[in-house]
Amino acid sequence: MFSTEPHSLHDTIPIEKIHYNEQGLVPAIVQDYLDGTVLMMAWMNRESLQKTLETGETWFWSRSRQELWHKGATSNHIQKVQSIRYDCDSDALLIGIEQIGDVACHTGERSCFHQVDGQIVPPPGDTLSQLFQVICDRRDRPTENSYTCQLFAGGDNKILKKLGEETAEVVMAFKDDDADAIAGEVADLLYHTLVALAHHQIDVKAVYRKLQQRRR
Repeated sequence: MFSTEPHSLHDTIPIEKIHYNEQGLVPAIVQDYLDGTVLMMAWMNRESLQKTLETGETWFWSRSRQELWHKGATSNHIQKVQSIRYDCDSDALLIGIEQIGDVACHTGERSCFHQVDGQIVPPPGDTLSQLFQVICDRRDRPTENSYTCQLFAGGDNKILKKLGEETAEVVMAFKDDDADAIAGEVADLLYHTLVALAHHQIDVKAVYRKLQQRRR
């Protein structure tokens, strides 16, 4: 992973090693740097890649308009580049970005890849992010016989009580040194932590940002 600073990006990416197709283009897959959600695919040429490296924001090449375009120039949904990788054949790019406004698609959806059999379906991220989406859906659209909804109905008293209980069970599982039990209890703890986050209207990506900040 490369630095988020534009000059460091420019210094680190071996732009001369990228293999462009006969039109002088290379496909660029754009994904959320925190939860890995694939947001869009666009084309870059040497000039747009150069401008991306120099500015730290994504620039692409429009095949229909035959011109460079700066993502978010009109919508303000710019993409701040966090990392750039290229594949084993050096003919495709993977760009990790922070999506300002959390909308990458011109339709207003978070991701361009939001259609399944003609239905609008949120794009998959990592497992915790997907679970958090389900938990938030239970919070906003309660259903009967849902354990998650029962936790929300009980408020902080019930949610935090369960969080404390699950923490103790994780400790005991580690003391017993049972790998399967440890994985199961940690999964329970993560689930109840996500419920507490959702109850307090805190996005799980806020936690990811803290971890990224501390990593750096």
